Amino acid sequence: MSLPRVAAVDEGSPAHRAGLQPGDEILSINGRVPRDVIQYRLLVDEAEVDLELRRGGLETAARVSKSDGEPLGAEITSALFDQVRTCDNHCEFCFIYQLPKGLRPSLYMKDDDYRLSFLYGNFTTLTRFTEADLERVVTEGLSPLFVSIHATDPEVRARLLRNRRGATSLRWLRALLDHGIEVHGQLVVCPGVNDGEVLAATLSGILDQYPELASAAAVPLGVSRHSTEPSLRPHTTEEAAAVVDLVEEWQETFLSCLGRRLVFVADEYYLLAGRPLPPPDAYEGFPQHENGIGIAAAFRAAFVGATAAHGVRPGFFAWVDGAPAAGYRATRSAETRVALRARPGAPVAVLTGRYGAAVLGPLLAGRARVITVENRFFGGNVGVAGLMVGEDVAVTLSQEPPGHRYLLPDVCLSGGRFLDGMAVEDLPRPVEVVATDGASLRRALEVVR
Repeated sequence: MSLPRVAAVDEGSPAHRAGLQPGDEILSINGRVPRDVIQYRLLVDEAEVDLELRRGGLETAARVSKSDGEPLGAEITSALFDQVRTCDNHCEFCFIYQLPKGLRPSLYMKDDDYRLSFLYGNFTTLTRFTEADLERVVTEGLSPLFVSIHATDPEVRARLLRNRRGATSLRWLRALLDHGIEVHGQLVVCPGVNDGEVLAATLSGILDQYPELASAAAVPLGVSRHSTEPSLRPHTTEEAAAVVDLVEEWQETFLSCLGRRLVFVADEYYLLAGRPLPPPDAYEGFPQHENGIGIAAAFRAAFVGATAAHGVRPGFFAWVDGAPAAGYRATRSAETRVALRARPGAPVAVLTGRYGAAVLGPLLAGRARVITVENRFFGGNVGVAGLMVGEDVAVTLSQEPPGHRYLLPDVCLSGGRFLDGMAVEDLPRPVEVVATDGASLRRALEVVR
């Protein structure tokens, strides 16, 4: 078990007044050793906080006095201090199995930890969930959680997870809902496995067994060129259209029975099927916005200045390098690298993936060029902006004229680096990193350099 380490101390905070310093290791809090940031936040919420610390190899102590509920003001370096509960499923569609070699080690970590579900919105299959976990979730109110359902038929689910416990682990979903925990579900739809009649049976099973689910998302599997699964393949246009039709039919059923749609289809399905995207109000608050559900509708609304409030979760890979404790969420860097070599009034271009280009092209017509970055690094059907890598962006930019303004969405970066480790500064053209939302892009286009 590692120890929480102080990453930063807010000026004038109780932690600062008590003498805490970046680099301090926290040995205990009020005599207890926290397992994770959840326990850490509960323990430091007291008015009197006694800390045992290790600084420079020497043990010391600090007492923090503050008002009840006042933040300690010390940010720590990681979310979990004990071991991450790894995943023992072997899903053929798991994207981690489809990663190329040579990426940073944290990207290859498969987790099935309910704490990371609560902290970062990671999906858990519940195959490693226990009675003790249920007790903690209920007692500490660890809500919402995010659960990979995939199928409600026990045999189909066990096959999808390649784990016999997949046939029975949804009993924990029923227990979570019975205790009032908010749960959002996910259905990764695999052609020929859990689409068609199986998907219809799954949606019927949700209505019958788990109607309290906050939401459910039907999302397509990603298939990279590094996949070694011979049966794994992307959806055809016809299959994508069939998924859209089926889910929209069931939305009507859920509306009739529950007064809400409950299940939603990922934007990729509409784009692949060539169907128009639903309006913002069809997403009922965008409960799974960061899972690719309604991103385009929310983006368009924000771009034209409309309000489309939604709860945002970090996307794939957001948690793996550790994150500040505050808010339990990893935050993306908001810094912008200005294109200093762009001449005043220079033409503007937006870099994005294949799916992003399909949305931005009509939206930006006459205002900016949209440059599609072909994802050769992952290949397959990977076309989302969040999985663009520096190598592919660099190849694309090298073929573009100098002196233009090039806008890059921050969703493909973590700490200024792409997934392949390349830094923004290594690109052959200067770029401006823009937050990945419609309002930020509108403001960037309004800037006159």
